[in-house]
Amino acid sequence: MLQFISQTMAAWVIPTFLFIALVYAFLKRVDVFDTFVEGAKEGFDTSVKLIPFLVGMLVAIGILRASGALDLFILILTPVLEVFNIPGEVVPLAIMRPLSGSGALGIAAEILNSQGPDSFVGRVASTMQGSTDTTLFILTVYFGSVGIRRTRHALAVGLLADFTGFIAAITICNIVFR
Repeated sequence: MLQFISQTMAAWVIPTFLFIALVYAFLKRVDVFDTFVEGAKEGFDTSVKLIPFLVGMLVAIGILRASGALDLFILILTPVLEVFNIPGEVVPLAIMRPLSGSGALGIAAEILNSQGPDSFVGRVASTMQGSTDTTLFILTVYFGSVGIRRTRHALAVGLLADFTGFIAAITICNIVFR
């Protein structure tokens, strides 16, 4: 019963929000269609500005994976990883996740295909996907597209949050699934 209520509410949240926004705009006498078209135009302009940053990031990720540097890094870290009960298979995911969501998703899919979704490594990978973010991608693409040059502490805080998510995923999966 609770699942039915949850699914029903989830299905109606966005339509209800849109309806309320349209009613509010009508009451405030806002020309909704013109405002929508103007916003769509700005969104298109922003996406065009994002393309160079996106291409640069994807090329850098491709070079990192194709060079074998990632595999060498994991090989060097393996003794330390074993001490902390961290599966070596998730290290590429931990490295790629702050860089690119699609690259990380590809690595997670490889892990799930090779190890299985119910394996410890698969569960850690899935938990990491949900508890970390694409920090460098966000800084590069979104900050770059709007012209923010001084990111101050955004990089350090974002990477700290990703590291915390990585450690939390390992810890929680070790507690729950081992």
